[in-house]
Amino acid sequence: MTTHDYHQLAQQAQTCPEQYWAQATSLISWQRDADSVLDDSNKPFYQWFKGGVLNTCFNAVDRHVLDGYGDEIAIIYDSPVTDTKQQISYLELQHQVSKLAGAMAALGGRKGDRVVIYMPMIPNQYLYWLHLRVLNLTEWCNISPY
Repeated sequence: MTTHDYHQLAQQAQTCPEQYWAQATSLISWQRDADSVLDDSNKPFYQWFKGGVLNTCFNAVDRHVLDGYGDEIAIIYDSPVTDTKQQISYLELQHQVSKLAGAMAALGGRKGDRVVIYMPMIPNQYLYWLHLRVLNLTEWCNISPY
């Protein structure tokens, strides 16, 4: 994307936000399309993408595997604090997230349950966050001690 393209998109987002976001939504996968891009029937309480349903984990991981990018790197972790470096592919990420989601479901995790994640900013934190999205669990708090 050129600087010119960026400025054109930014201008469109400012002047025609509904059109801009309608185009942007075509770049992600929806489980159910929104009834409208913007519902302004109860101003000033606007609702974007009312009625639309999507799964964040599917958009962040699964769709890349389905599109043939499973071997591409999804997460690059490089910690100067612990001198640890790690790379995780989309396929590996999908497998690990699936295992975590299965374990949480086996423990009785259901849609709407609240879960607290307390761990440092390491790749596993993203795995836990993504598995919550698979099961539609609510992340109540994500605390990183550093």
